[in-house]
Amino acid sequence: MTRAQTLAPLMRLLPLCLMCLQLLALLVLAAPTRAESIDEVADATTPRISPNDERDYRVVTLENGLTALLVSDPEADKAAVSLNVSVGSAQDPGDLAGLAHFLEHMLFLGTEPYPEADAYQSYLTRHGGSHNAFTAPQDTNYFFDIEPDALAGALDRFSQFFIAPLFNADRLESERNVVHSEYMARIRDEGRRENDLLDRVLNPEHPFTGFSVGSRETLADRPEGEPDLRERVIDFYESYYGPNVMHLAVVAPQPLDELEKLVAEHFATVPDRGLERPEIATPLALPESLPRRVAVQSLRDSRQLRFFFPVPDPVAEYRHKPADLIAHLLGHEGEGSLLAALREAGWADGLSAGVSRGDGRHALFTVSLSLTPEGAEQRDAIEASLFTAIETIREAGPEAWRYEQQARLAEQSFQFQQHGSPLQDAMRLAMNLARFPVEDVQFADYRMDGFDRERTRDYLAALTPDNLIRLYSAPDVEGDQTSPWFNAPWRDDTHSTEGRLLDDLALPEPNPYIAEDLTLLDAQDERPRQRIDEPAFAFWHMADASFDTPKAEWRFSLQHPRAAEAPRAAVLARLLAGWLEDSLNEALYPARLAGQGVDAYAHARGITLAFSGWRDRQEVVMERVIEQLQEGEIAPATFERVRYRLQREWRNAPQDPLHRQASRTLAEALVRPQWPSAALLEESEGLTTEDLHDFRDAFLGELRLEAMAVGNLDAEQADTIARRVAETLAPTLSADAIPELVPLDAATDLPILTPHTSREESILLRYLQGPDRSLSSQARLAVLGQLIDTPFYQRLRTEQQLGYVVNAGYSPMLDAPGLALMVQSPETGSEAIGEHVDAFLDDFEATLATLEEDDLAAYRQAVHAELTRRDTSLGGRTDRLWRALAYGDTDFDRRERLAERVLAVSPDELRQAWQALRDAPTVAVAFDPGDEPDDVLTLTKHLVPLPEGQE
Repeated sequence: MTRAQTLAPLMRLLPLCLMCLQLLALLVLAAPTRAESIDEVADATTPRISPNDERDYRVVTLENGLTALLVSDPEADKAAVSLNVSVGSAQDPGDLAGLAHFLEHMLFLGTEPYPEADAYQSYLTRHGGSHNAFTAPQDTNYFFDIEPDALAGALDRFSQFFIAPLFNADRLESERNVVHSEYMARIRDEGRRENDLLDRVLNPEHPFTGFSVGSRETLADRPEGEPDLRERVIDFYESYYGPNVMHLAVVAPQPLDELEKLVAEHFATVPDRGLERPEIATPLALPESLPRRVAVQSLRDSRQLRFFFPVPDPVAEYRHKPADLIAHLLGHEGEGSLLAALREAGWADGLSAGVSRGDGRHALFTVSLSLTPEGAEQRDAIEASLFTAIETIREAGPEAWRYEQQARLAEQSFQFQQHGSPLQDAMRLAMNLARFPVEDVQFADYRMDGFDRERTRDYLAALTPDNLIRLYSAPDVEGDQTSPWFNAPWRDDTHSTEGRLLDDLALPEPNPYIAEDLTLLDAQDERPRQRIDEPAFAFWHMADASFDTPKAEWRFSLQHPRAAEAPRAAVLARLLAGWLEDSLNEALYPARLAGQGVDAYAHARGITLAFSGWRDRQEVVMERVIEQLQEGEIAPATFERVRYRLQREWRNAPQDPLHRQASRTLAEALVRPQWPSAALLEESEGLTTEDLHDFRDAFLGELRLEAMAVGNLDAEQADTIARRVAETLAPTLSADAIPELVPLDAATDLPILTPHTSREESILLRYLQGPDRSLSSQARLAVLGQLIDTPFYQRLRTEQQLGYVVNAGYSPMLDAPGLALMVQSPETGSEAIGEHVDAFLDDFEATLATLEEDDLAAYRQAVHAELTRRDTSLGGRTDRLWRALAYGDTDFDRRERLAERVLAVSPDELRQAWQALRDAPTVAVAFDPGDEPDDVLTLTKHLVPLPEGQE
C-alpha cells in the first residue's frame, strides 16, 4: 500500500502520520496555573492541539536546557516516558562502529544510586511496565511505561542513566556479546542487506553510511597504549549526551503541576555540557557518481526495485511540504496511476513513494516497487515508465487544487486526531520535540500553510535519469562483490533504453469519497448489545462517542463449516479474500485516501470483512465491496497476482525470524485447525481461476453471518445497514454448524518439534501448559508469567549472554493458558540452552518457595492493570470486543472477571500451580543448523482438546 513519507529521519522508527496538511488548530494561550514555582524551570509554554483533544499540555525548559513536554491525561491508565537524545550512529567514531548503540545498551546496566544491573527492569516489571530503546543515525530514544502510581520511582531510576551511569567494567564483555548476538539475529534481514549496498553507493564520507549495529570485531578491545573500550564509551557519552540535546515527553494521568515537579526534581541535575545537535554538512550522494544502477542478491523470494533521487531534506519545509504532493501522485494506486499500469502489464504488485535517509539537509526521494518475475525482466521499461509518470506531473503544473484536497483530508485527520497508547504518544512527541518548534509538536505532521508551486517544481526537477540510484534485489542475482557487513552478493546492473514503455498514464480525478458530514453524535453504550438474533445472523452494536470522532468500525464474519477443514480450503479462502481486495484496489484507493479502510482476511471459520472510517460515505464503500464479492469477475491476471503474492509469503516462511517460526510451530502443534506454510504452498500450485469461482459459489451459498458495529452511529442506522448486508448475503446456517477453534491438551509426551527453517541460529522454546481453560488457571499462569519475566531475561541474557532474543512470560493459545520460555542464540546449541533453562526453572522454584503476600501484590496488580488496560483507539476497542465475541463472551465481561481472579491469587496457589506445571509434560520446539523439519501435524494428531475446567 502506498505510503507518502517525507519526514525521512522518522521513516524507519515510528508509524507517524506524514500526510501533514493545513488546519487552524486551537492555540492554547496560557498554561494552567502552577501551584508553586519550580526554580529549576526556566520557561513554560503550550503547543497547538486538536480541537477535540481534551488533555492538558505544557512544555517546560529546565535551567540546564532540557526540554520536556508534559501531557496530563486523566483517563490514561499508564504513565509513559520517552527521552530522545539527538545523537546516534552518525556520530560513531571511525574506529569504533556501533559505539552509539553499545552505549545505549550500557546505560541499562546500573547507575550509582541503583548499581544492580536489573534494578530498572525489575522495578518496571513489578509495576506492570515495559521498556526499550533504539539507536538511529541521529537519535537515541529511551522509553518506558508503568502504572501511574509508580512513575516517581521509575523516573528516579531512569533519570540516573543521564546523571550517574556506572558503565560497569565487568559488564563490557557480556554486553558486547549481546550486541553481537543482535547483529547476528539481523544479518539475514533483507532491508539491512539492501542498505549495506546502498551505503557503498552513497558518499562514503557521509556518516549515515557506517555500520551502526556493532559487533565483537568493531567493538573489540583497544590496542595497548590507547584508551580502553570503557574509556571510549565514557568519552562518547560526555561528548554527546547533555540536556541541551535531550527532549523528554511524559504522558500520564497526574496533573501538570505534579508532572512538572517530578521532571524538575529528577532531571534538573543532568549535567549541562553546552552541547548542540550535531549538524551534517557532508553531501549524501556525489553528483559525479550518478547515475548508478546496482543489483543485490536477496535471501527471500522477493523482487524489489527502488529508485533513489538525492534531494534537499524537506523536514525544514514541513509547513508547506513541497515533496508530499509529488509522493502522493507517484504513489497513487487508482485508475490511470503508474501502479495500475504496472499491475495490468503483470510487472508489479506494490508501490510506495516518499522520502528516506533525511539528515536535516540532504535526503533521498524514494520510489519502491514490488515486482513479479515478469516485471524483474522489465526493469528498464519500468524505469522509463516512472519517468513518464514524473513528466506527466511536471506537465500538469503541478496543480494547486490537488494540494488543497490533501490539506482538507489532513484537516479532518487533525480535527479528530486519535492518540495511540501513552507510550506511542510519548515516543512520537519526544522525537517531534527534537525536530520542530514547540508549538508544532502535535501539529507538524498535519500542517500545510499553502501550496508552494516553485519549491514543488524544484523537487520535481531533481527527479531525473542523471540524478538516480537504482537498486534491484532478487534471489537470482549473482554478484561479483560482497557487501561488508551483511554479506550480500552484489554487482552493477545492466541498463538499456530499449523496451516497452507504459505511457497510458493519468493523474487522479477529484476524490469522491471525502466525508462531508462530520457531526459528532452523543450516544454512548457501556457494552455491545445484541440487536439482531436470528438463526443464521447475529448482530451486535455499541454506540461509542468516547473517542470524539465521527467514525465507525464494522466487522462481518462470513462463516462456513468447511472454510479451513483442509489445506486446499484454507488456500482458497485466502485467495478469495486476497482477490476481493486486489480486484478493488484501483476503484477503492481514493476511498482509502479519504479515510475509509477496507480489509478482507481469511481465518479458520471463514472470511472477515472489516470496515473502518468516517461514518459518512462508509455505507457506499461497504455496498461496493459486497457487490464485488458476489458478482465481481475473477480475472485470470488478478487470480495469478494474488496467488503469486501468497505463494511468495509461504515460500519465504522458512526465512522468517527464527523466534517467529518457533512460535508458529507451537501453534501448529496445539491449535486446530492450523496448516503449515509448506502444505498451503503445495495445495496452491494446481489451483485455477475456475477452482476459485467454484469455491466462491459454494462459500457464499452456505453461510452463517455474525456482525458488529462500534462507533459514532446510532442503533437504528446500524440496524438498517446490518440488515441490508444480511439480506444481500442471505446466510442460512446456525451457529451449531460452524466448528469451534480448539486448543489441544499437551498432556502426553511429545518429541522435540523442529520447525521448517533455513536460518543459521539455534533456538529453544519451552512451553508449560496449564491444566485447563478455566479463569482460575488463566489467572494463576498470568501472574506466574509476570513473576518469571525479568529474572529469566536477567539471568539468560544479561548474565549468561546466551543470545539477543530472550524472553519468558504468559503466552496463551486461544484461551488455553501457558508459559513460554524462549532463547534464540547465534552460538549456543539448543541442548545447552535447555540445560540453562532447566537450571533456571529449578532456582525459580526456590524463589517461589519464599514468596510472601506483600511481594506478590505488585505483580498481581500489574497483571490486573494489563488485563483492564484502556482502549486507546476506536479500532483497538472494536478488535478487542470482536475477539471476545469469537470466544463466545457475549456479555463482554470475561477480561474483567479474569482480572478479578488475578487479584485473588495467593502465593500458595502459585506454588501449587508451578508444581503442577513442572510435573506435567512440556512442549519443546528446538532447532540447530542442519536439523530436518518435523511433520508437526502428524506428531500431534493424537492430541485431544484441553478441558474447559471449572470456573
